Parts: sequence; C-alpha cells; structure tokens
Amino acid sequence: MTGLSDRWRGASVPANPATANPAPAGPSSAKPSLAEPVFAEPPPDVAAAAPRATLTDAKVKLHGQIIDEFNLALIDKVSHEDLARQVGRFVAEYALRERLALNQRELEAFSAEVLDEMIGLGPIEPLLKDASVSDILINGHRSVFVERFGKLEPTPVHFKDEAHLLRIINKMVAAVGRRIDESSPMVDARLPDGSRVNVAIRPIAVDGPLVSIRKFSKRPISMERLVELGALRGPMADLMKAAVCGRISLVVSGGTGSGKTTMLNALSAYISPRERLITIEDAAELQLQQPHVARLETRPPSVEGRGEIRQRELLKNALRMRPDRIILGECRGEEAFDMLQAMNTGHEGSMTTIHANTPRDALARVEQMIGMAAANMSTSSIRSQIASGIQLLLQLQRLSDGRRRVTSISEVTGMEGEVIQMQEIYRFVREGVDTNHQVIGAFRATGVRPKFLQELKAQGIDMPGQAFDPTVSL
Repeated sequence: MTGLSDRWRGASVPANPATANPAPAGPSSAKPSLAEPVFAEPPPDVAAAAPRATLTDAKVKLHGQIIDEFNLALIDKVSHEDLARQVGRFVAEYALRERLALNQRELEAFSAEVLDEMIGLGPIEPLLKDASVSDILINGHRSVFVERFGKLEPTPVHFKDEAHLLRIINKMVAAVGRRIDESSPMVDARLPDGSRVNVAIRPIAVDGPLVSIRKFSKRPISMERLVELGALRGPMADLMKAAVCGRISLVVSGGTGSGKTTMLNALSAYISPRERLITIEDAAELQLQQPHVARLETRPPSVEGRGEIRQRELLKNALRMRPDRIILGECRGEEAFDMLQAMNTGHEGSMTTIHANTPRDALARVEQMIGMAAANMSTSSIRSQIASGIQLLLQLQRLSDGRRRVTSISEVTGMEGEVIQMQEIYRFVREGVDTNHQVIGAFRATGVRPKFLQELKAQGIDMPGQAFDPTVSL
C-alpha cells in the first residue's frame, strides 16, 4: 500500500521482523494475532456474510497490526476522507489476502469499524461498544482489564506505548474541557456517551497511566429489571416505589461498584413528571427520564488554580432554582450539610448516594461530613438534623460472586437521647456458597412496619400488610 499510509510509518517505530523480506504491500500476514477476540460484534450486515467470530477475530488482528505498524501521532493531521480512503484500501488488501468472503457493502462496513477504532479511543473503542462490559480498567499501556457480570478479567487489548495511551487520555479529557499533565495528574471526566472516566498519570501513577472507565448504560435499568436480576424482591421494590412517590427523602449507601447510581436511576423513574428536578454531579451520569430535569456539573480549577466550582456551590445555587427535588450524585464532603438543609426545608424526596458498608456507617459518615461544614454545631444538633432529614436508607453490596444485592432497607425513626434510632425493614440473609461459588441467601422481612406508612396513607398510597410479614416468603 502506498501514499498516505507510508507517511504513517514513522522512523521511531521499530521494524517488524515479519515484514523484513519482500512481501505484498499492506499488513503482514505473519504478524502474531491477539489471543482471544473480546471486541464488539460486527454489524448485522457484515455478520450475515461471514461467521461473526471470524470477522471479530479479523478485526482484532488487523487493529493489532495498525497499532504496531502505523505512526498513530499523524492520524489527527489528515482529513477524515483521506484517512477513510487509505484505511479502506488497507482493509481491502487484508481481506483479499485472508480470503474473507465480503462483498463491497460489507467490506465498507468492516472498514468503517476499523476507522472508528483508529479515530475514536483506539484499542478500547470496541470494549466501549461491548454491552457485556461494565468497567474498563487500564493499568499502563500493556494491561487492560474489564468487568463482565461482576467479575474482572484480563483482555489481550494493549496500546502501542505510553505515548499512545496518553494521546487517548488527552482526547478523553479535552472533549469536556479538562486537562491532565504533570502539574495536575488526576482528573475526572466523561465520554460523549456519558461514561465516567477517572485518570491518574505520572508522577502519582508510578508504573504508567491508570484509567478507570465506568460505562454508561444505553438503557437505564428499571426497578422491574433489578427484581428479575435478583437484586431485590417485589415487595421491597413496591416499598421503594411508594417511598419515592410519597416524597420520602432517602440515601443509597454501598461500596464501590455496588450499583448505587443504577439504583438511583431506577428510583428516579417513580418521580412525578410534574416535578422539577435538579441533579448535581462531579461527572454527569444520571439518566433521569422526567421532562423537567436541570443538570449541574462541577468544574475543576484552571491552570492558575482558579475557577473551581464544587458540589457545595452548585447545591447552594440549586436551592435558588425552584427545585421540587434535588438529586446529588454522590455526597462526599461539606455538601452533606447543604443537602440535609434542603431535605429539611421543603425539598422532601431528595436523594443522594454515599460510600459506606452499613446503614449505621452511612449515618456516621454523614455526621462527619456535616462536621466538616459546620464545625460549631454540637453533635446532638447534627444528629437531630440527620434524623429529621433522612427517612430511608438502602444498603447495597457487591457479593463475592459478583452479583449486586440490596442487603438492607432501614428507616430512620428519630432520636433517643443523642443516638439516632433506626429500624430494619428488609434484609438479605446469607446462607452459604454453592459448588459454583455462588452466594446462597434469601431476602426476608423483619416484621417491622415503617412509621412513614401513615404519611404515605394520607397521600393515598397504601402498602399491604403482608409485604412486611416475616412468615411470608418474598
């Protein structure tokens, strides 16, 4: 292949031993292929003419050769049309030599996939399109892991070198007006599809850039779907629906990757379309379906260290925007004080998430965060504010088998002395592990009826008594 592709082969790229001897122009068939195809499936029109696995494997091999042979730094300097034409010729020669049975239309579709990988996010572009992948974790340019169905697994995906990975990272963060360099080696960002990205580079990342991508689901998971997946049972979902419809303020608690944002999205589906919602996040990822949603996102400081806008400032501003409810993506600092004030002053039904391992730990964390913002408040005043503002706590956990579960639903009932009182309504009881290492357990009602049921009944929302009967199987 001649022309533009010759200029892509930079002098800094090591010679490929497999192409040292004279060979037909184009990618070398002697190059080693990746071990296992993990990329996205080809489009239906391509898959109709050739076995899906064959084409997927071909795309993996071809993209691996592009990484090894092309001067990728020059890709951004050529026009899209010229790039598409040269890639099309490269792919056509490859398909001819590998005897891929593709007609012209199918060949164009295949070329488009390869081009998309090159001008998108390089080697990880297919992983972003793979619906079975929920997280992409890059540990340096040679190591890429993914999470599928709650389990981490390595992939054969790699970057050409650290410079190639840094080029992809800069493309990610520049798209949302953020920067990353030695003076600012950490950044939170989001991709055009809404996926959340966290990046750390040298000098704090000792062995090379670290990238964590939490993928954005194209379709929000509904509460009904969570019940189907076994994350909770029908009566528990009914209580959640009643609580949201009845404007009960709640907190979703759990560890990293336990499904807090997914649960928040599912709960938000029950909010009335007549209400005005304001969301506040570090990286916007909530998928609210209501027609009246105003989204706010934090901003990092500039190069000079100025212009930072934190969640607390956004929360204060949101209170002036006539919200019916405020949904805070994650509460992690001083903004807890302002969120609690909102819950106590006419914005009932507001929601947030927090990192904690138990409901009691979640309340302790809220107390600590309020203490950061209001150091002159006594402990009893802080706890009184928490007890009057938060009514319901959902505890989520990712179990050892990778599955997510709602392990506890607890109600905050008030104060007794200086202690916040809670009562558990539902819990997940673990009973063991089967031969396939799957956690065995059951959801059970504790027999406690929530105190807020009277409040819901006054609004015309009723819950059957058997939903809280511990003798009835959930």
